[in-house]
Amino acid sequence: MNIGPHLLANNLFVAPMAGVTDRPFRQLCRQLGAGYAVSEMVTSRRELWNTLKTSRRANHDGEPGPIAVQIAGTDAAMMSEAAVYNIERGAQIIDINMGCPAKKVCNKWAGSALMQDEALAVEIARAVVDACAPHGVPVTLKMRTGWCQQHKNAVVLATRFEDAGVQMLAVHGRTREQGYGGHAEYETVAAVKAAVRIPVVANGDITTPERAREVLALTGADAIMVGRAAQGRPWIFREIAHFLATGSHLAPPLVAEVRRLLLDHLQDHYALYGEFTGVRSARKHIGWYVKALDGGAAFRGRMNQIDSCEEQLAAVAEFFEQLAAQSDRIATSIADGENNENQAAEAGA
Repeated sequence: MNIGPHLLANNLFVAPMAGVTDRPFRQLCRQLGAGYAVSEMVTSRRELWNTLKTSRRANHDGEPGPIAVQIAGTDAAMMSEAAVYNIERGAQIIDINMGCPAKKVCNKWAGSALMQDEALAVEIARAVVDACAPHGVPVTLKMRTGWCQQHKNAVVLATRFEDAGVQMLAVHGRTREQGYGGHAEYETVAAVKAAVRIPVVANGDITTPERAREVLALTGADAIMVGRAAQGRPWIFREIAHFLATGSHLAPPLVAEVRRLLLDHLQDHYALYGEFTGVRSARKHIGWYVKALDGGAAFRGRMNQIDSCEEQLAAVAEFFEQLAAQSDRIATSIADGENNENQAAEAGA
């Protein structure tokens, strides 16, 4: 499928998750079968653009295209300016965040809170499209089914966003009120797909290859977006791709391969964040990888006591070497997506 002029490798997407989908994680998911990945959300507040946090989120060094950056905010002019700022730093697609349910975002009326003010939501979409058009950069948008169960307005907004020039919509099958609780529903996603001509992406509770196939069939969506299920299991994308193509499951990954992937991921992570922040922010990624593995809980506790990159790398290498002595392959691959289902990211999916 295409987003504007960009032909994507496949229809399996990595959901934008603040605190998770940084450049090293996006690159790893792309390496393991994802056709497209969107950055963590970048604020539209100009005074924060020069902060270390934003500069890291805007880092696309060595990242394969198309480079997609998600922006968040509540003011149309500021969002337009943020779009151009990111285009000048390499963004080839701009994504508007109207899906984040986090209180710290919604309390400022950004993210999914914008769905309560339809006029403002459409004004922002139109302004960002107009700002990106001279650069030939397409605009996409991620939203939820609505603010609450009593006010699901995704279909109404979808048609207005399409009229405003948005070129793709991703819909998480929950309201903002649900957060990450309960279960995603796909009827609203299907209704959005039926109402618009632009591509629609289904998101929410896609944790296994079987669920991916089911959601594509139920919604008629053009693509699926995987968020929390990829945490600690980035190979889920190749598992889904193989299952959709053949109807059969890939063998679980070799322990030796996962060891190599994680060590490479950590080194890339440290290079972006430096030692002090890198070793601490890497703990959550390591925790997700080992959560369902033998001895994982005890190892996670040990991880939290390590303060150097060198020690962390050595400990991870040793853990997986010991695991490899017990089994060639990761024992819980296909079905362990549920393990991550209740682990909400800092914000995003």
